[in-house]
Amino acid sequence: MRGGIKYIIALLIAGFSLISYWCKREENEITGETQHIDMTVEQEIALGLQAAPQMAQQYGGLHPDQQAAAKVKEVGQRLVSQTKAGTSPYQFDFHLLADEQTLNAFALPGGQVFITAGLLSKLQTEGQLAGVLGHEIGHVIARHSAEQLAKSRLTQGLASAAGIAAYDPDRPGSAGGAVAAAAIAKLMTLKYGRDDELESDKWSVRFTAESGYDPSAMIGVMEILSANSSGGSTPEFFQTHPNPENRIARLQADIQEEFPNGVPAGLIP
Repeated sequence: MRGGIKYIIALLIAGFSLISYWCKREENEITGETQHIDMTVEQEIALGLQAAPQMAQQYGGLHPDQQAAAKVKEVGQRLVSQTKAGTSPYQFDFHLLADEQTLNAFALPGGQVFITAGLLSKLQTEGQLAGVLGHEIGHVIARHSAEQLAKSRLTQGLASAAGIAAYDPDRPGSAGGAVAAAAIAKLMTLKYGRDDELESDKWSVRFTAESGYDPSAMIGVMEILSANSSGGSTPEFFQTHPNPENRIARLQADIQEEFPNGVPAGLIP
């Protein structure tokens, strides 16, 4: 009897996890897409703020160069203030990380955006910096982290159901943990899918152009990163941001779609 009950409980948990995931759908006011998300915007912002110090610490904390850090914030806030990102409820902030060896940039849910000093030092123009930050802003407004966390919770729920089904009452153990702590742990290893990356590239093209930057600068970023991936060493940016072979071609297609008559003259390269 006891064994039968645990299987019933496991089925109920699995069913609840599946129903919760599929029923929690809402339209993104910025992108217009309907998404599976099980947290509010306020929860996204709170989670990002909570995770930010731990994420920054992985890269040696914030960089002491106040002038360089101010430039990152200036470009980031320009992108936000002159685009649809500024109409979102997210509290964007832009940070320069102290790590001068790692080439990476990433965003947390809610608007905390980071770029390493290593990547910044490789960029050749302000437009390229804008391209990188625009890409990360795209992840935030598209709520990619929240989508990935919802998928993670679904899989965790199914895993819990499997665990209960295999549970031995004669060997009880401690289960669970703080929800926020689990979410932060997930953020530490979060990787977006190919479609998320291409969508963020598309937003980068739009945001940079609307802010007065040449959107083709992002192509230069891809070329710089590719040049720094020789000798078997792959920039961390490519580890957390999958780099399909057609990434540059897709950027070129996005630019062509956005500007069928050519990119306007006078944009910041």
